[in-house]
Amino acid sequence: MSTVVFSRLASASNRLKLILRHVAKASTSAESIPHQKVEVNGVNINYAKVGTGDHPVLLMPGALGSTITDFTPQLEKLDRQKLTVVGWDPRGYGKSRPPDRQFDINFFHQDAADAAALMQKIGFDKFSLAGWSDGAITAIILAGTYPQLVRKMVIWGGNAFVTEEDCGMYEATRDISNWSERMRAPMINMYGEEYFRKTWERWIEGITQFLQQRNGDICKTEASQVTCPTFILHGVKDPIVPGVHPDYLQEHIKGSRRYDFPDGKHNIHLRYADEFNRLMEDFLMES
Repeated sequence: MSTVVFSRLASASNRLKLILRHVAKASTSAESIPHQKVEVNGVNINYAKVGTGDHPVLLMPGALGSTITDFTPQLEKLDRQKLTVVGWDPRGYGKSRPPDRQFDINFFHQDAADAAALMQKIGFDKFSLAGWSDGAITAIILAGTYPQLVRKMVIWGGNAFVTEEDCGMYEATRDISNWSERMRAPMINMYGEEYFRKTWERWIEGITQFLQQRNGDICKTEASQVTCPTFILHGVKDPIVPGVHPDYLQEHIKGSRRYDFPDGKHNIHLRYADEFNRLMEDFLMES
């Protein structure tokens, strides 16, 4: 590996650490919100629900993410009179264990099927989606596969494909012992060190397989099949998901709109929670 490539990977790894540090600093007061479990597609799925509004919206977390770790500002601050906000832990993540998390080539599609079934099981036949990072991928697949279920979709930090550069950056983060203590602590608290380490390694292998088996394609087909109104938000300085990804989504999701945070990185819904929540509420509630 050339010195230049190694330097770029190291820099990307350092930026990822800074992003995860922001996640680690997020309030954990969402733990005080009651959580429940319901059987979905053969597994017990953990979820939390707040609000009494007529517009249900499902929050979809990122890699290894959960209701508690990823969406505290949304669970606490979104308008509960207008919205019913549901957070969930995909199978193998957060409190939706057992089973252990698996990363076969269809893991995003499994999450989409689980999310759709969860919302129907708890009484919502049509709902909106708010997906971050891996959750944005899952949201795109759900909206493209089950268009009759989805009212609107808000996505950020997601991508429909991966490149060699993307996979190289992910690989540079494999050794969690190189992560700062502030980064590791929330995940270890949730999972225990050994499960966290193994699951993160499997996630890297899982995301890399799309490059190896599908020429990088994760959900290009589903993106082109989305029919619901879609709002794409992007942090211009996101070191994980550069602008080529939201550019692609905006071009291929018909009628989608876009909003950029000029100084935003990967976690715009945490770093700019008030502005982000306002933008999302306005989009979801407009007729």
